[in-house]
Amino acid sequence: MSESIDIAWKSLHGSHFINVRVLVTGGAGFIGSHLAEALVQLGARVVVLDDLSGGSRENLRCFGPVEFVEGSILDRPLLDRCTAGCQYVFHQAALGSVPRSLEAPALYNDVNAVGTLNVLEAARRANVRRLLFAASSSAYGINPVPWVETMPSIPRSPYAATKVAGEALLRAYAVSYGLDTASLRYFNIFGPRQNANSAYAAVIAAFAKALIAGQAPSIHGDGEQSRDFTFVANAVHANLLAAARPQPIGGEVINVGCGTRISVNQLAQSMATALGKPGEQPLHEPERVGDIRHSFADLQKAQTLLGYQPIVEFAAGLEQTIAWYRTVVSGK
Repeated sequence: MSESIDIAWKSLHGSHFINVRVLVTGGAGFIGSHLAEALVQLGARVVVLDDLSGGSRENLRCFGPVEFVEGSILDRPLLDRCTAGCQYVFHQAALGSVPRSLEAPALYNDVNAVGTLNVLEAARRANVRRLLFAASSSAYGINPVPWVETMPSIPRSPYAATKVAGEALLRAYAVSYGLDTASLRYFNIFGPRQNANSAYAAVIAAFAKALIAGQAPSIHGDGEQSRDFTFVANAVHANLLAAARPQPIGGEVINVGCGTRISVNQLAQSMATALGKPGEQPLHEPERVGDIRHSFADLQKAQTLLGYQPIVEFAAGLEQTIAWYRTVVSGK
């Protein structure tokens, strides 16, 4: 199913990726499929590696063609085959969800940390030009907002810790082996194709599913926690800018956000109003272990190094996302 926000990727990124072979790990997932779609539109030869534990072939059916390989980043020989001949690797494959990581920390370490090491090794052997990593704003933990990349990493969950480990590995490989890398710290990415059916669904997806089904959305805590919700096209744009940057990036960590703060209570009210249920009151549940109070991206480094500015603001992104969930969940 296509989405109605039409990004003019060619006007933004020109001919840089024409006939360039690239690998997108986790490319059948939410963010990865949007990235793969943009790369296809830009003329790249896209290889998607995904074990479908969180992604879906359906996410790849609304565009094409891509070379799809079903498999895991823990399969090192398979990674070598997928990476061969690639100039860029966009490493999106990971296990998400802070709550689930508390239940399965060893599994998260295997997939997110060891898996990232495997991807780096495959990229090094293939002489890849640059590797871009889906890092996470959860690395900041309890730092005061706005979050600047010079702040210390204070992970508060196994998930966050594995993402910080990935960043450290990318920086080490840039210094030790000359494999250029960049860690893009995503801030609460949302948009079409984000799974609303998981027990660990992200808040916008979970709210959409509940409201469309006529149920009250559930909020953990008092709802005054705030997030820098970032539409998925902005994350894609940042990846493409980072890949095409002429100068080395050298393992730098770079925020990718929208530069706005929205409270969870505001979000619930906005979504209820948009779905024609302005009086719907959310249910409040206990706070979750490992959650953070506020997130808010300082974007100066992204602007300086990459020329990054958000291309879709929060309100426009939320409108399109709600329209997509209305169609998918209700079937209308």
